[in-house]
Amino acid sequence: MNVSEQVLRVLDEALSLQGRALAFDRTTPLLGALPELDSMAVLALITGLENHFGIAFQDDDLNGTVFATVGSLTELVEQALAGTGA
Repeated sequence: MNVSEQVLRVLDEALSLQGRALAFDRTTPLLGALPELDSMAVLALITGLENHFGIAFQDDDLNGTVFATVGSLTELVEQALAGTGA
C-alpha cells in the first residue's frame, strides 16, 4: 500500500467517511469542500496520521494549504517521512 492510499485510509477513519475517502484522488479538495473536515476533525486527522506513520509534524508545517487537497496532505506526510519537513 502506498503513502497516498494509507493517507486516504487515515482520512476516512478520522472523518468517519465510511469508505468514501477511498474513492478520492490527489486532486480531491478537502478543506472547505468536506463538511466533516472541521477544526476538531483536523486535530483528529493530524493525530491519526502521526500515529499511523510514526511521525510528528512541526507546528510550522501545518497550515490551511496542506489540507487543501489529498495531494497536498500526502505531500506533507511524504516530506515528514523523508525527514525534510514541509
